[in-house]
Amino acid sequence: MSLVRNVDSSTRAIGRDVAKAAPAQPHAANRHEEGSRGLLLVGLFKMSKAIFFGALAAGALHLIHQNVGELVMRAINDVPHMDPEGRLASFIMDKADMVGAHQLRQAGMLSFGYACVCVVEGTGLLLRKVWAEYFTIVLTAGALPWEIFELIREFSWFKVGLMFLNVLVLLYLLWLVRRMRIRENQEAVSFPA
Repeated sequence: MSLVRNVDSSTRAIGRDVAKAAPAQPHAANRHEEGSRGLLLVGLFKMSKAIFFGALAAGALHLIHQNVGELVMRAINDVPHMDPEGRLASFIMDKADMVGAHQLRQAGMLSFGYACVCVVEGTGLLLRKVWAEYFTIVLTAGALPWEIFELIREFSWFKVGLMFLNVLVLLYLLWLVRRMRIRENQEAVSFPA
């Protein structure tokens, strides 16, 4: 009986010594507890972009075998207080006549591809994956020159708003990644292996 007590007490003592020597490091799932709200918002923003571009792709691919000019003319006639012979209706009709099956197919495929990328980004961010943060940073930073070019080529407040949102997402993720890296370095110094 005393042998069992001695083994049990020495096992507990060894367990305490191990716990003192190597304190538990934070689990990877808890890495983003403070930044989880921001990651949730960015992830939901990316998922909403995926839904939008997925719907855009479906619409473009649906219109491939349709007469776009005729569909636009019917839509213009259905709008109350719009003159089908007016300047706006003529402008819309001219633009619709320039859209062919090839452009619709390209727009549909590009929109579908971008929707898939947004799903990957959004899912990774919602699951708080570190790779998703870096993936989103690289893609967002890579798209900024194109967004600036498009904004200079043709200014619109919608483009300004989208670029502003993307810059906010980029700055937030850069801040979050930097903060987590500083914290991990401090923990590595505090808990040497």
